[in-house]
Amino acid sequence: MKIIVGLGNPGIKYETTRHNVGFIAADLIADDFNLKIDQKGMCCLYNSFFYHGEKIVLVKPQTYMNLSGECVGYLARYYKVENEDILVIADDLSLPVGTLRFRAKGSSGGHNGLKSIIAHLHGDDFPRLKIGIGHGNNAVDHVLGHFGEEEWTKVVAMIEKAKEAALLWLKEGEEAVMNGFNVYSRLPKPQKEKAAEEQREAEAQPPPLSLTKEDSGKAQDS
Repeated sequence: MKIIVGLGNPGIKYETTRHNVGFIAADLIADDFNLKIDQKGMCCLYNSFFYHGEKIVLVKPQTYMNLSGECVGYLARYYKVENEDILVIADDLSLPVGTLRFRAKGSSGGHNGLKSIIAHLHGDDFPRLKIGIGHGNNAVDHVLGHFGEEEWTKVVAMIEKAKEAALLWLKEGEEAVMNGFNVYSRLPKPQKEKAAEEQREAEAQPPPLSLTKEDSGKAQDS
């Protein structure tokens, strides 16, 4: 059994905000199985389906973002699911709009929803799909704001990719997702970062061997 959690805030006014891309991705997965995430209980909206012979529970916590862990922790205990079998889909301020990153574990990166989940699962060893929303001058205003038209086009495409990545995780596991969907890691690197990496590689190479006078003479005679 596995659980997929899309993070967001409940309520109509938050539906299309940057912070709610996790909710939107969860709904998109549900659409593929002709479901609505509309069953109420355990401080969330949820529904379930079977995929490749395994029960999957789709979840949208209704506790508001900062308390998402209360719901996820309860579900983990109720279903007796290990952390590694809970996939969380969330927004990420540190990623450019229209990018996607998968991580098998890691820190919250300052995301309050992930921070709450880490606290209630007593560990950060759960996989997560991060959808890039870019960053603004004020983090709170930015995550609770709405996408511009150009941004929305990119985000819709990336949410579709997040759905595909989640289904691949269910079917083939973490490594397949890392190889196929870590879009951000394949973007061109900034010049400073690229130059620094080239320098590190150069320093890691062994120094060239210098010829002694005797060796030089031998080389000329050959």
